[in-house]
Amino acid sequence: MKNRTDKKPTAGLLAGDVGGTKTTLAVFNSASGPRVPLVESTFPSGDYPSLEVLVRKFLSQTKTKVDRACFGVAGPVVDGQAKITNLPWMIHAATLAAALGLASVHLYNDLVTLAHAVPFLGEKDLHVLNTGRPASGGAIAVIAPGTGLGEAFLTRDATGYRACASEGGHADFAPSNAVEAGLMLYLMERFGHVSYERVCSGSGLVNIYDYLKDSGRAEETDRPAEQAASAQDRATVIVKEALNEERACSICQTALTLFISILGAEAGNLALKVMASGGVYLGGGILHRILPVLGKGTFMEAFTRKGRMSHLMEGFPVYVILNPGAALLGAARIGLSS
Repeated sequence: MKNRTDKKPTAGLLAGDVGGTKTTLAVFNSASGPRVPLVESTFPSGDYPSLEVLVRKFLSQTKTKVDRACFGVAGPVVDGQAKITNLPWMIHAATLAAALGLASVHLYNDLVTLAHAVPFLGEKDLHVLNTGRPASGGAIAVIAPGTGLGEAFLTRDATGYRACASEGGHADFAPSNAVEAGLMLYLMERFGHVSYERVCSGSGLVNIYDYLKDSGRAEETDRPAEQAASAQDRATVIVKEALNEERACSICQTALTLFISILGAEAGNLALKVMASGGVYLGGGILHRILPVLGKGTFMEAFTRKGRMSHLMEGFPVYVILNPGAALLGAARIGLSS
């Protein structure tokens, strides 16, 4: 836990970025603002039976008082309730507020909180993949592969940008070539419905790896490949071995290249659907690790490959969000302004 102040504790805002793999909680107040948490800590989500239990542990570790909370959660939020997509957690805002003794608890999809942060990110927070031709006030698309695949978008009105939720990551996967068509058929046999999240997330990278191996399109011929096949966190190993400069794993490289291409295509799909002339912003921890190869052409080739709309796609700016706390920043901005 990181304590960022020695001032006397005052009631503040509890903000959280609640994901399928990890949850980051922090306390903010109006004086410090949304970029400077008074206290912050990260927990492995799967180690806890509920968000309530996790929050209680966090609050027991800090003497900083809170009277309200705002959480970005990895799942759809309807009428103040959320089911975390990759965890057995049901969250009810009113019930959680009563259990924790808080005046209010607000829930938002985690990509909505990330989207809220986007207009306030600076040059140091971003890596440019495509300069494009940004349109002032144009819609903005946000897409983030992590444990799942999150999507959101922003539109501008008279008061500024407004973030909108989306569950587009669960829309039907659309193959763009024979290899991807084989991947879809392979996953249809396993899951029935094949969404973009099945091929464009941490578990999606593992699914791609298994397809390449089982279909014979790539072979496990060395130790790194065997490690990638059996590790508990297989996606991390696949990325690591694909980027190994001394002894790169060929099947891992192939899997990662296919993953990047599919991500580029779906980011382009989202950009088309919301006419993202204001830019496309990519988030998620996976992208931080693969940044060295993300800009080598595969992503943008797939992003712009939209037939008669290819020229339009070339004009959309594309950025990778480097700030790992952007979603927490968004949750804090919402909570402090409400």
